[in-house]
Amino acid sequence: MAHDTKETPGLNFDFWLTKAVEWGHADSVESQQDVCFHLPKLQEFLLQVHEALKHTNFTAAVKRFPLIGQLLGRLCRNTVVFASDESQKSLIWCLCCLYSSEPQSPVERKANKWIKNLLCHLFSCPEAGSSEESCLIQKLGCTPGYYFSELLNNMVSSLVAELGGNSLNRWNSQGRIIADRVKSMSVLCEALITMTDVSPLLEVLLTYHDFEVEETLSIHFLEAVNDALLQKKIVLSESALLGLWLRHLPSLEKATLHLIERLLSKRGASLDEMEHILEDSWLPQAACHPSIFGVVDEIFKNALLETDGSSNILAIIRLFTRCFVQSHQNDKVKHKVQLKAFFRRSHSSLVVALLQNPCDLPSATWCQHLKCISDMLKMEVEDTCTKSPTCAFDAWFLLVHFGHWVDIAAERLLLSNTDTANDLLWLLAFYYDPCSMCHKRNQTMMEARTVADRLLLIFGRIKLSLAELYDAVGPNTTSGHSGRDQLIRHLVLIFLMFSSGGVAVAKECIKQMTQTEAAASDVSNILAQTARILNIPGLKNERTMELAHELLREIQYVTKDV
Repeated sequence: MAHDTKETPGLNFDFWLTKAVEWGHADSVESQQDVCFHLPKLQEFLLQVHEALKHTNFTAAVKRFPLIGQLLGRLCRNTVVFASDESQKSLIWCLCCLYSSEPQSPVERKANKWIKNLLCHLFSCPEAGSSEESCLIQKLGCTPGYYFSELLNNMVSSLVAELGGNSLNRWNSQGRIIADRVKSMSVLCEALITMTDVSPLLEVLLTYHDFEVEETLSIHFLEAVNDALLQKKIVLSESALLGLWLRHLPSLEKATLHLIERLLSKRGASLDEMEHILEDSWLPQAACHPSIFGVVDEIFKNALLETDGSSNILAIIRLFTRCFVQSHQNDKVKHKVQLKAFFRRSHSSLVVALLQNPCDLPSATWCQHLKCISDMLKMEVEDTCTKSPTCAFDAWFLLVHFGHWVDIAAERLLLSNTDTANDLLWLLAFYYDPCSMCHKRNQTMMEARTVADRLLLIFGRIKLSLAELYDAVGPNTTSGHSGRDQLIRHLVLIFLMFSSGGVAVAKECIKQMTQTEAAASDVSNILAQTARILNIPGLKNERTMELAHELLREIQYVTKDV
């Protein structure tokens, strides 16, 4: 196309600007008739303007058409002109072309602000009878709500069609210009994100692909979409969510932190309720993509470090892993990444052993399986000559993901007569105190073994007093927060739920064990997880499950004012 308007027949800019001024808002019968008469030619003119604008930048466009803003503004505010599908599409396209994705001057910034304000005005429905404009709309034979809804739908369908065109999905000589247009569209959508009718455009933008090295979509647009998503103002498809989090790492990080905060705020919520929150976030499902899993897992690791191994964070990681594994197994995608590949920092044999579902193994083989896990973890962490301190943490972090095996180890230690007791004790000692050196871990194991033996001696008593239980456990073991005390607390809880005389003293003992919020969190998480594993064949016990839930309610009552 020529760069001079005089060289292009029909591109009579001055004529149409004069007409736009004459028409005003088309609030008289005469002006409406004149608009309708000239509308076909006007639409041809707008298409030609769009063709000229889409191959240039803002500065060149204004230089060629100095009054382009005034013309487009007047035509957009002309109700009859903008009610036409074809002219509306062309006007929106022209505005997108004029919008600067990265404004370089005050003039471009001012133009951007004007375009955004114009769009907000165009797609904000006034109340019926609140203005001359709404009265005119009613004269056209429709309600203001219907009129503005149709305008928005037409704009969205137009932009979706343009984005879906072959010219935007393959690299060509206009690739850079196309990327700028897409970025402009995303910026223009910022003010309209929460409008339901804009959802198709959000979807196609978030799933748009090109060959650009840098992100095509506006960062502010991606942030606005993520904020609206977290505030439940919009709903996106799975592919759009995946596109958002893969395109914009801060959005994924913010979504993960938001999820953690939401779960931590749900004090007293059941595991089922917390799992529902996890699944509703769609992060476990999205984590089936290795890149997303890596980011989320790193955030969990940092949360553990910052909270010094908070039991609540441990519980969240375990629940997330459970939901993630389930989503991965339900994923029907061919050639998907194997589960063990998501945990690359540890030996694959250890990962495979931890990934084994207890439900798929006979309960009689659990102790032997736990021994294998314990032996492999020892190899990972106790060869101080070749292993760095980070190896121990990475191995422990892996164990945290599959903490249900730790719960089974504590249960097997007290409920089964096994020659793998030392292996189970090592696993428990490592889980509750991963940073200890070998000699300190051995000391913890010895103390825990002493307590376990004493508990076994009174395990079958039908009548048991709290004093007798305290004598068996020893002093200062029910309120401390060291790894050793947490381990012994776990054993005591198993004893209370499964022993003959534990039921009678359970509630009183729980009161003594939950004097602080931290201790209450530890006890609640152990009880909840133990109640969960009681659904596993070989462990299922309705009486014990009922007791676990009763004790959980007791903790909520005792600690409600803590």
